[in-house]
Amino acid sequence: MSIKHRDKNTEKQSRYTFLKEQKAKTILSRKDAVKEINGEHFLVKSQTGGGSYSVEWNGARWICNCLDFIKNGHIRPCKHIIALELYFDYKFIKIDEIELKPDKITYSQDWPKYNQAKVMEFEIFDQFLYPLVSLIEEPKQHMGRPRHNLVDLIFCCIMKMYARLPSREAQYVYSEALKRQQISDKIHYNAISRTLVKKELTPLLYKLVRLSAVPLAAIDSDIAVDSTGFRCSTFGVYDEEKNGTKRAHNWKKAHICTGVYTNIVTDVVITDEYASDSSQFKNLIRNTAKNFDIRDVCADMAYSSRGNYEIVNKYDGTAYIPFKKNARGEAHGSPFWKRAFYYFQLHKDEFLEHYHKRSNAEATIAAIKKKFGETIKSKNRVAQENELLCKIIAYNITVLIREMTLYDFISDFLSLNSLKKEATIKDSNRLGDNGGKIDGI
Repeated sequence: MSIKHRDKNTEKQSRYTFLKEQKAKTILSRKDAVKEINGEHFLVKSQTGGGSYSVEWNGARWICNCLDFIKNGHIRPCKHIIALELYFDYKFIKIDEIELKPDKITYSQDWPKYNQAKVMEFEIFDQFLYPLVSLIEEPKQHMGRPRHNLVDLIFCCIMKMYARLPSREAQYVYSEALKRQQISDKIHYNAISRTLVKKELTPLLYKLVRLSAVPLAAIDSDIAVDSTGFRCSTFGVYDEEKNGTKRAHNWKKAHICTGVYTNIVTDVVITDEYASDSSQFKNLIRNTAKNFDIRDVCADMAYSSRGNYEIVNKYDGTAYIPFKKNARGEAHGSPFWKRAFYYFQLHKDEFLEHYHKRSNAEATIAAIKKKFGETIKSKNRVAQENELLCKIIAYNITVLIREMTLYDFISDFLSLNSLKKEATIKDSNRLGDNGGKIDGI
């Protein structure tokens, strides 16, 4: 036999052994993969089916009753024997036994600057909000009685949510904005309530959420995804007298994508309470990738799917999403899924070093609820979504203020010069504040 031919056989043999080991580790990922009959007799589960194979010690070696061992057992062990050997050596940890809660990691905080940001936040909040909403192109009115400017209405909607004031009490906030020349006309509190129920307002608020995160695109490249519920003040349908069921609040579900380092919300999708988490993942990543260079994307097991792994890889990122107990390593057209599956199995510590960043999404959610409340006050369904979007925009502005204080580049944040030329918000919809319409947003 030639050296070249022998090298090819060795390479082929090495490859075959590697695949056998991977299959053995897949077996061990199953629940109760190995069952002991006695010290020399074990039942090892099938890799894919529901049965088991008998593996026994004959005094010299392990023997198995599978077809592979019957044919090739004199040459090499089968995957069931390899799985049993790995089980004995404790070289593999089963997927369902992996603890996905790493040790608590703390981050240092520059407390003097953080305190400074909090002290000055209320004073300069409107100075951040005004240039942001000014990116909305003001529609031209060609006929009808004069109406409030769209920019003024959105400015007041977000200021109301930031101040957390009821409609009538928020009138003072609007008056102060008029004195500072941040709005062009006196606005009645009822005009704000009528604005929030407009469906045409919703896409504009989504765009403002994304634009408010853009100034931090140079800082954040690691992304975390999660969802949370916000309780509404309205109640769902119930039949307490007939069936004895208690009435329950309606909920809005916010699916958020947040920067790991700054906790800025890069994108959000608002749905009803029973909407699936995983189905929102692609849109969140796609919209975030328009403004951010994505590196790591962390999410919990609810987002584990081949499609979600694929969308992250499409934008040159790496997904760190744990696999469900019934997950298998078959590619099915997704090599990134297979690669991640075995990385998850074999490199637990490295995986957790990245996966722990997901807790930053929970920190972002907690910060929004703590600052702006867990309850949505509006009763109209459209207004509920718009109210929650206004809260998230207000939260993002508070993050900008904090980061501006930490990094000392106030002019870049306040002017938003990098956005003005290319981020003017235009929309073909029509929006009115008093039952009328405004053209050409």
